[in-house]
Amino acid sequence: MSNDESEQTKTNPPTDDAKTPDTPTDSATETPSIEDLTHQLAEATEKADKHWESLLRKQAEYDNLQKRVARDLEKARKYALEKFATDLLAVKDSMELGIEAAAQSETKLEAVLEGMELTLKMFTDTLSKFDIVEINPINEKFNPQWHEAMAMQPSADAEEGTVLHIHQKGYQLNDRLLRPARVVVAQAVKAEKPIENKG
Repeated sequence: MSNDESEQTKTNPPTDDAKTPDTPTDSATETPSIEDLTHQLAEATEKADKHWESLLRKQAEYDNLQKRVARDLEKARKYALEKFATDLLAVKDSMELGIEAAAQSETKLEAVLEGMELTLKMFTDTLSKFDIVEINPINEKFNPQWHEAMAMQPSADAEEGTVLHIHQKGYQLNDRLLRPARVVVAQAVKAEKPIENKG
């Protein structure tokens, strides 16, 4: 080999066409140890147990709430009228006293009438206290939502469709109709036809 060839070999060493595989990094090839896996499993199990206990607690609280609501609803259904009934007892007491007074011969009719008026006022106030409102539409326009027409009556003085008389007052509870007012409604008077003179 000449000196020139040996110099070229030194400066350009022979290359290998075959590619060497990439050396895998330590992190990619690192497998967790049994101790690490055991620790992770213990942590996951502890979390799962906590979630399960929390779910059981919430389920128990929900069941207790359902039972409590059911009891409250049952009490409300049974005793919803308790306050109303208690207030009505005073009205009953007043009526009984009035009957006792009326049964005595020395009682004057005016005293009985006054007692009945006071008892009626007491009863009306009790109804009003519980939002039971009287429907008394005299001289008002007939409203089929709140009134029930018992008859039509021709009237020259009242506008057609106006309530002339009340057969029976109506009542509403808040915005709900308990009983319509039964009424007589004004009807327009028909004009008489003039008599034709055939003579």
